[in-house]
Amino acid sequence: MNIYDISMMVKYSMPVYKNRDEKRPRLTVSRDFDSGGVYESRIQMDLHCGTHLDAPLHTVRGGKTIPAQDLVQVVSRCKVIDFTHLPEKIGQVELAASEIGAGDFILFKTKNSHIDSFDPDFVYLTADGAEFLKEKGVSGVGIDALGVERNQPGHPTHTILFTAGIAILEGLRLADVKPGEYFLFAAPLKIHNAEAAPVRAILIEGINL
Repeated sequence: MNIYDISMMVKYSMPVYKNRDEKRPRLTVSRDFDSGGVYESRIQMDLHCGTHLDAPLHTVRGGKTIPAQDLVQVVSRCKVIDFTHLPEKIGQVELAASEIGAGDFILFKTKNSHIDSFDPDFVYLTADGAEFLKEKGVSGVGIDALGVERNQPGHPTHTILFTAGIAILEGLRLADVKPGEYFLFAAPLKIHNAEAAPVRAILIEGINL
């Protein structure tokens, strides 16, 4: 059995969306052994920082929040598909050439996984690609970028997926993962009323469940 950690390291210098300073996580020490006998710290971070799960409220007015996420969707079998050859986007044409079926949780491995800084030209999923996945009846989508789409007015990719009940996992690191089938564990932190939550995402290879 092999376990792959496909999560980003959370630290101040990590890549953040559009390099916005307010999105950088800040870890501060609130008590140490000299001041309180124990070591304690607190973190301040954007919920879309690093590896995270989006909830429908992110782009859908009145949408469901993170506690409503069905864990069966994010603790399940998945397929890693290699799209590292694509320079810009994943659309219907590219997806149609892949083996995708109803109930699949699809993880997109792209050139994004090999870039350690924020790339404004990251590979993303188009709206017609989202429609294709909706028609296929997939359960979830994961991508190795801090967003599943970029600079699309109205955020159609997110909204199409959310309205179809498809989970969205962003900020993955798949450089060391080969295409194929795995078991995914990507449960989010249970944060009340949140539109997103951090995830420690892992892939497990070689188990039968």
